[in-house]
Amino acid sequence: MAAALLGERLRGVPELVPVESAGLLAEGFAADKSACQAMAGLGHDITTHASRRLTAEAVAAAELVVGMERLHVREAVVMAPEAFPRCFTLRELVRRGRAVGPRRPDQPVRHWLAQLAEGRTHADLLGESAIDDIDDPMGMPASVFRSLAAELDELTAAFAALVAGG
Repeated sequence: MAAALLGERLRGVPELVPVESAGLLAEGFAADKSACQAMAGLGHDITTHASRRLTAEAVAAAELVVGMERLHVREAVVMAPEAFPRCFTLRELVRRGRAVGPRRPDQPVRHWLAQLAEGRTHADLLGESAIDDIDDPMGMPASVFRSLAAELDELTAAFAALVAGG
């Protein structure tokens, strides 16, 4: 869901395109029916989405790795420790971006992300966080997926505005 929204919103940021979706599930699972319906309500068709397993190579090569939960970010950092400064939960990314301020037009994305990562430690990824984690809605009612889609829409819009600069 987030990848579809980010892919659309980040078209003007060459350093972060293309946006790819990968996670901790096995390969080949289709998007949940409720997720498809929630995203259709936002004008996105994710019916052809199939899960892909995150790899160390993908993490190492990515300019930015965005997880929904600290667990996802921890797994990415275990796979490619050097990527830690570029691995965030979506909520953390927006929260830190708002604190630092928008990227300057002449500032490389990598440098802005490094600013966002300043002061973080690996210990910041331990445990769960009501502030940073977005719970997986699998098995929940359609209304939970709609709420999640709305939250992801807001968060991806906020991140896109921050990274686009101002």
